[in-house]
Amino acid sequence: MTTASSPSPEPTTAPAAEQEPLVEAPLTGISDRAATQQAREQQVGQRPGTLTIREGSLPPRLFLISYSAHFFAEQEYHSYEELWAYYQAHPDLKHWLDVRGYNNLALMQRLMQDFGIHPLHMEDVLGDYQRAKVDVFDDNRLFLVSRMTDFTAQLEIDDDQLSLVTGSNFVVSFQDDYDDCLDSVRNRLRSGFTMIRHKSPIYLAYALTDVVLDHYYPTMAAIGDYIEILEDRIFNGRPNRRLLSRILQMKKDIVRFRRLVYPEREKIAEILRLPENVVPEETKVFFKDCYDHAIQAMDLAESYRESISSLMDLYLSDQSNRMNEVMKVLTIISSIFIPLSFVVGLYGMNFQRENPDGTINHLNMPELYEPWGYPALLGLLALIVAGQLIYFYRKGWLTNR
Repeated sequence: MTTASSPSPEPTTAPAAEQEPLVEAPLTGISDRAATQQAREQQVGQRPGTLTIREGSLPPRLFLISYSAHFFAEQEYHSYEELWAYYQAHPDLKHWLDVRGYNNLALMQRLMQDFGIHPLHMEDVLGDYQRAKVDVFDDNRLFLVSRMTDFTAQLEIDDDQLSLVTGSNFVVSFQDDYDDCLDSVRNRLRSGFTMIRHKSPIYLAYALTDVVLDHYYPTMAAIGDYIEILEDRIFNGRPNRRLLSRILQMKKDIVRFRRLVYPEREKIAEILRLPENVVPEETKVFFKDCYDHAIQAMDLAESYRESISSLMDLYLSDQSNRMNEVMKVLTIISSIFIPLSFVVGLYGMNFQRENPDGTINHLNMPELYEPWGYPALLGLLALIVAGQLIYFYRKGWLTNR
């Protein structure tokens, strides 16, 4: 078996005064999000291909699956030298090296050299925030990046990067987490009843890409179910600022999900345009199916984005309706008390009927000395209230019609 040497965009040797370090020390003392931001800032002005380990990365675990049409072996290796020796001793087999965790710069450099990975591609692997893409090596091998998604228990979309490097008899996958969505591919290899064991490693790369796309659908189904829950809470509950915060967070997650799916579609479209010597036509048929899945995922993402926007409008409309209901009640109460206040205020002016000289002023409130004046006034007030309520009811202002 021959392994291509690692290409480099710059000479690997330089005078001591001009030599630049290829590997930097890990970032320390910062959170996961801050580490990603700092990694981006550190790349400004640095030499292309500089490797940086992100803070919080897990120690690497090495899993090797070796297979052929009639052979299968699977093992986790704690020593890379032992794994490499087994790989070199079995050039007739096809191998899937699954690297989970990045926190070992020396190991990453060794993998880069042994499997002919370009430094720029290894930089993308360790960056762990690349969008989905495909690059072609000089020897027609592929470097693919996909984004694995999951809808977490915290009702947020979580995504991890899956990087693949293909070779004549191997596929190397990189991910920064021990858990993934690739168990279905592993189980297919274990069963033996799968085309993966009969086809080239590029077909294994397709199978891994396909299972990543397939896991978009449970994520989208969970998003759809949660949107329905939010909608029910708006109709049947009491919308509050916490519900509004959830709607806004879901809107951000859907936009983020769309940003993950769109590059995936473009990546597969680019794979379908690759020449026959890079991706065989018999494999492109399967990638076309992946392309259809990506299109469907895009359509669902667009649909959910419109749904969450409509949900926001529904929330604001419901809040406005509730405010209108409150204002209607207050307006009805005010309308009832306006005539009552007028009548009470009228009789509170205290114009005396009897003048100081003992004469009677017949124009000043003759009801003041009536024996039934007070009960009659109360009856008048009650009659006014009853008349108003009957009028409001006939207008439909006291009901929802």
